[in-house]
Amino acid sequence: MRDKMFFDNNWRIIVGFLTLAMFIAADITQGKGVFLNYDGKIKVMQKPVVKSIQSSDGDIIDCVDIYHQPAFYHPALQNHTIQMMPSFRLKQDAVNDRSQSSSVKMLQQTWQKSGSCPKGTVPIRRVRRRDLLRFDNLERFGKKSPSIAANSSNNRQLYPDRTLVVNNNRTIITLGPRPNHSSAVLVSTVVHYAGSKGTIAVYNPKVERWDEYSTAQLWVQNGSPQDLESVESGWIVNKKLYGDTRTRFFTYWTRDGSQKTGCFDHVCAGFVQTNPDVTLGAAFNHISIPGRSLYFFTLRIEKDTRTENWWLTMNRDIQIGYWPATLFSRAFGQGATILQWGGEVYSGNIRKTPHTTTAMGSGGYLDVNRGYTCFVENIRVLQHPTGQWDYPNPSYIGTYADEKQCYAAKFYYPGFMKEPTFFFGGPGRNPQCP
Repeated sequence: MRDKMFFDNNWRIIVGFLTLAMFIAADITQGKGVFLNYDGKIKVMQKPVVKSIQSSDGDIIDCVDIYHQPAFYHPALQNHTIQMMPSFRLKQDAVNDRSQSSSVKMLQQTWQKSGSCPKGTVPIRRVRRRDLLRFDNLERFGKKSPSIAANSSNNRQLYPDRTLVVNNNRTIITLGPRPNHSSAVLVSTVVHYAGSKGTIAVYNPKVERWDEYSTAQLWVQNGSPQDLESVESGWIVNKKLYGDTRTRFFTYWTRDGSQKTGCFDHVCAGFVQTNPDVTLGAAFNHISIPGRSLYFFTLRIEKDTRTENWWLTMNRDIQIGYWPATLFSRAFGQGATILQWGGEVYSGNIRKTPHTTTAMGSGGYLDVNRGYTCFVENIRVLQHPTGQWDYPNPSYIGTYADEKQCYAAKFYYPGFMKEPTFFFGGPGRNPQCP
């Protein structure tokens, strides 16, 4: 009897060890599979490197042959011929002089102190395994969260449509639901546009959690919320994507409201870079400090009427590259229907209590003072089809803020014949935004 009990107990122990070993082996196998997936993603993203530059902020900048950059791995760009320069001539506005003379400071990115890329190459910020490991789903790496489908009644209750009334209260514009996003923006709409322009102050707002981000940017868009086409650029603080809380220059694109297409910078195929000096996703060397120093840069997104590519230009004449027309629908090639300037915060604690403390802009309460509140000035729209840069038509613009007590927006007119400025931002959680 004792022998039988001894045998049964030992058998249970052996079975237990075998079961545990099976679970461990399964976990190890699954873990290996995960790492193989990450390594596979890295191999796909890595391109032949002519030169590598180690930046003092920890980034590695790879100088990649311009014809081997990530864009050309997109199926729609397999036979694409690089457009080295746009067909349009850059037109200047006389009122730009104040901002342009100072904004050249912002051309300095931290990596540029450590070297430069040779002729015939473009600088690409290297994506490493540690960057990918911050994402549970590699399919969502480098993408914004998608818009909620407009035809879902449950989603409409959770995330109601964002609407804006313009044109003397005669036109209602639906901006669409944006789950976990809070925006404070100036919007120009109703007509078709061939471009957008603005000078953006550069700050480093607090970002509370590693999976949240804050931006100040321009949007050029077309389409309904569920199939929104958008090209965007500005500055961003995004620890999940970049691994730190530095203020970085970014681009973004999508043709379906970020459901399946698009990404930041060069983390997927799409944006064609032609400039050898500016790196998408790289940190700026200087930022504004409220009441002390002020740094800003000018961005222009403009459609080339010959190719229908959307070109990105910084400051006076630094043409960074373009989003090819083949990435988008024919309708977007005809022009944009929505232009936006301002800021955006992404967080799982938007419209909730307690609200996120992630800030927007300078992080301070809104004050119509260029030295303390983030702003966009020199705001222009490129009229379609005249090709003229003009002030937005007052009848077709409006300000919009998802959470006015958290992040505010104000289009400020200082007086007759003076340049208006759009101020935006806020601290996030505060007594009025608990």
